[in-house]
Amino acid sequence: MINETTTTPDLSSYDYFIVALSGGKDSVACALWLIEQGVDLSKIELWHHDIDGREGSDLMDWTVTRDYCKKFAAAFGLKIYFSWLQGGFEREMNRNNSLKAPTSWENPDGTVGTSGGVRGKANTRQVFPQVSADLSVRWCSAYLKIDVMSAAICGQERFNGKRTLILTGERAEESSARAKYATFEPHRADARNGRKARHIDQLRPVHGWSTRQVWDIIARHNVNPHPCYRAGFGRCSCMFCIFASACQAATSRLIDPVRHARVAAYEAKFGKTIKRNKSLDQLADEGTPYAASQADIEACRKSTFDEAIILPDGQWKLPLGAFAESCGPV
Repeated sequence: MINETTTTPDLSSYDYFIVALSGGKDSVACALWLIEQGVDLSKIELWHHDIDGREGSDLMDWTVTRDYCKKFAAAFGLKIYFSWLQGGFEREMNRNNSLKAPTSWENPDGTVGTSGGVRGKANTRQVFPQVSADLSVRWCSAYLKIDVMSAAICGQERFNGKRTLILTGERAEESSARAKYATFEPHRADARNGRKARHIDQLRPVHGWSTRQVWDIIARHNVNPHPCYRAGFGRCSCMFCIFASACQAATSRLIDPVRHARVAAYEAKFGKTIKRNKSLDQLADEGTPYAASQADIEACRKSTFDEAIILPDGQWKLPLGAFAESCGPV
């Protein structure tokens, strides 16, 4: 199912496999694909980047996502480690003549590693990330995910002198920009020719897949999808994603009106809206909430995932949002 015209790696040659697990369908599909290849489960690690950090903010992400990822790892007998930019989205967005915050990550021995936050140029944001393919202005992807992964890799000596494969879930179908991504290439943290001999490759195993193929592998393993899909969302990103459509904004407001109001308040504070031509409230007013069940709405509101990850045979079904509007990266 990988694009056969692109070089793919010999999986038997790697010491570590790291799956960037957001909790969304594409990253779940990456993990399931790796399992289907017969890779030794002890070599697989799931890494989840906490968008809101671990310092008390809960502004942007689904509150259930962290526990969903933990329960997914446990169901398949996989290790999971969390990493984050300290203060998360909210602190970075509020930067005012200050340095970028340090990055933290969990080590296998239970300790927390930290790097950064002491050098560089003081900067001011006071603005939401912009809807753009340019990661310098769509800074949420760069600062809260991509840079966090690299810092966590570079900060752990266990990867030196080893071969590591990072799997991520970008798909060509999502956007014209993502269609140009390589399926297999050296990762930005690679240093195979340096003193540390840190060999890091990146594989996008579902890059050429359709949305149907993604749901097929999830169905094959009877995986209970993240509650946001059951609530009607076609994509599992932040709850208050900058790419949100009118109906997604209306649904998020219905699910959590308090946090919706907090995000909207930042638009007033900065004098700049998330969307260039309308406020979050205006966007939500233009949409209609998805026809989600009350049970699925309540599942989205929780901070714990209190259901089975692997459903009994015959109980799996496509969620409401399986083929709904995705409103993802451009």
